[in-house]
Amino acid sequence: MEAKIKALREQMEEELGRIQSKGELDEFWQNYLSKKGSISSLMKELGSVPKEDRPAMGKVINEFKSYAEQRYQEVRRRMDELELAMRDKAEQVDITMPAKKRPTGTLHPITITKNEMIDVFSGMGFEVFEGPEIEDDDHNFSRLNVAKNHPARDMQDTFYVSEDIVLRTHTSPGQIRVMDAKKPPIKVLVPGRVFRSDSDATHSPMFYQMEGLVVDRHITLCDLQGMLDEFVKKIFGDSVKTRLRPSYFPFTEPSVEVDVSCFACGGKGCSLCKGTGWIEVLGGGIVHHRVLENCGIDPQVYSGLAFGIGIERIAMLKYGINNIGLFYENDLRFLKQFKN
Repeated sequence: MEAKIKALREQMEEELGRIQSKGELDEFWQNYLSKKGSISSLMKELGSVPKEDRPAMGKVINEFKSYAEQRYQEVRRRMDELELAMRDKAEQVDITMPAKKRPTGTLHPITITKNEMIDVFSGMGFEVFEGPEIEDDDHNFSRLNVAKNHPARDMQDTFYVSEDIVLRTHTSPGQIRVMDAKKPPIKVLVPGRVFRSDSDATHSPMFYQMEGLVVDRHITLCDLQGMLDEFVKKIFGDSVKTRLRPSYFPFTEPSVEVDVSCFACGGKGCSLCKGTGWIEVLGGGIVHHRVLENCGIDPQVYSGLAFGIGIERIAMLKYGINNIGLFYENDLRFLKQFKN
């Protein structure tokens, strides 16, 4: 038995000297120190040792086992130290090397334009409300004075989710939701995405709009033009003027299209304004009395103004962009131009 232990010890030392990884060290544990390992097998062989020699031989086997465990821990510590040293070496940073340049990003031009527009109207006392992008027919059409058989529904090119659920075609439903929740005086902006089945160089099936609504006593078209005069001056420059042209929207009466004097040519006529000296930018008007009634507001006491601005339209004019698709292609060459 003693000769067997001596041979096993020499074999163990030889294997420990060859170990180069923790995987090999785990294999060593299984071969020698596990319940089925060689050292545990020695204890099972004590039955073949004379009875009077068993206590002494058991002590020898236990001492050998303790020695083997000690050697195992020594090698394990050495492996841990080597592993730590290798990790430290891999994680070393040469502080004399030039730093990696990580260019900062920028806001999207639509976001920049939207924020500028909100800043202008916030300065006039407007609050901001954001409504849902999926609307019911009642909010998107009916309560805005657009009946089921109204031809204005065809103008919207609507995406229907179901018979009475649509992707909102304008942010005007926000008017209804605000007037349902709050009574006059009301002064609110409703920015957000809208959806229409239309696509070309100046139209997109998804685009951004900003609705404005003011409801109070004695609101007139003069208030609308005064607000929009201030808006276009802040966006396009102090020399820009507005003009109102008669138009039609089912939720306003009277309704107007709003033009700005061409900021590129000063009104003399150029390719941007198509030689007219004026550029159409938005639509608006006085809130129709039926829309006020639909929200429980007495049109004999209160009146209101509303306007809708295409955010991409303003961004395209301001930055000289001729294709609305550029906003949605995520081309970094295009987006980097708007970095402050």
